[in-house]
Amino acid sequence: MKLILSDRPIKVLETKCNGTTKYIDLSQLNIAGCLGCFGCWIKTPGRCVIRDDAASVYPYIAQSDRLLYISKVKYGSYDTTLKRMLERAIPIQQAYIRLFHGEAHHVQRNVVPKKAVIFAYGEIDDKEKEVFQRLIARNAYNMSFESYEVRFVGEDELEEAVRKEVAEWEE
Repeated sequence: MKLILSDRPIKVLETKCNGTTKYIDLSQLNIAGCLGCFGCWIKTPGRCVIRDDAASVYPYIAQSDRLLYISKVKYGSYDTTLKRMLERAIPIQQAYIRLFHGEAHHVQRNVVPKKAVIFAYGEIDDKEKEVFQRLIARNAYNMSFESYEVRFVGEDELEEAVRKEVAEWEE
C-alpha cells in the first residue's frame, strides 16, 4: 500500500489515487494534539484514548510500504498539521525498547518497512533545511523507513513535484 499524507489540499491527487494509493489531506480532519498520557501503551494498547480522526489514519501509516509526506517546514520541523498526526501515531509503536543501530528505540507494532519521500516546502533557509534533514534522519529509525529522501520544493512547484512522484509509483 502507498500512502500520501499532506498538510494541505493537493488538487492533482483528488482524482489521481487508485485502490493501492491512499491520499489523506490532514487539513480536512479533526486531529487533536497528543496528551502524552501513554494510554495507547498502557490503557488501550495500540489505540489512542482520544476519539477523533487520527485513529483512522495511523493504521494506514503502519501498513504502507511507500510513503509521501507533504509538509510546510516551520522552525526546522514539520508544520503543525503533519506534526500533530505523527505524534498521534504513537500507538503503532510499543512501550518496549530495543537496541537498534546501537541506540534505544521503541519496538514497532506490526509496522511495514517503508520507502519514504518527504516534500518540504515554504521559505526555508539553509540552517532550517539542515535541521529538518537531521530531524527526518532521526525519525527514520522510529518510523521504519528503510530508505528516505527529503526534497525541498517551492510552494509554486509542489503540485508538479507531487504529480511526478505519484506517476513514478505507478510505473
